[in-house]
Amino acid sequence: MNEPESATGPVLRTIDVARASGYSVQQVRDLERFGVIPPAVRSANGYRSYGPIHVAALRGYRALAGAAGPVSARSTMAAFRTEGVAERVATIDAAHATLARERAETLRAGQAIMAISGEPEALEREPDRDAMTITELAGALGVRTSTLRFWEQEGLVRPDRVTSHRTRRYEVPAIRAARIVVALRNAGTGIPTVRELLGALESFESFEDADEATRILRRRLDRIATRSLALLDAGADLAALINAIPEPR
Repeated sequence: MNEPESATGPVLRTIDVARASGYSVQQVRDLERFGVIPPAVRSANGYRSYGPIHVAALRGYRALAGAAGPVSARSTMAAFRTEGVAERVATIDAAHATLARERAETLRAGQAIMAISGEPEALEREPDRDAMTITELAGALGVRTSTLRFWEQEGLVRPDRVTSHRTRRYEVPAIRAARIVVALRNAGTGIPTVRELLGALESFESFEDADEATRILRRRLDRIATRSLALLDAGADLAALINAIPEPR
């Protein structure tokens, strides 16, 4: 039995759209409610009728959610209904650009890690220098004391404190962590990536640590590649959706 046709293609039931898109029936209804897909046509008896554009929208949403996160993807798909074609295309271009920036950042982080692994740890080997004040460490690293405080808030560099005066003093492990953070931040690495690397490099004392960091960065690059490929695969669906939604008046 042939499916009924509309001006834009076959008329699909909720279950048809769910099967074609890989979502459940309830998810299809929820995503329609969130504005991710255009509203379904309601018949006199209240049944929803969908078309191929709804399937394309759901597939495009899945790719955007994988590339930029579900919250961002939902807001993007909802905004498509009030934006013109140029703005919709620019949004997809921006998603690709974000992935490219993440890839470049990860590659720079790898270069920074390799550079650190071959550096002499002069800050940690000075005679009679078991700890540094925040002012001393900031001066040695070429950063502001406020920067060190910010890194402390972000959980990147944790100093020891002299409780009576709450004076920050940094011992060798904290100094080592600070050196890593400086190198990564100078390479353009974002705070989340720095935090991830520091978690794997609690003891940055040997080249094996650099190897572990390299493996972490390789896994990150693989994840970025997977997200990029998903976005590329959804290109036709997103293009169909962008062209199908009427221009706002």
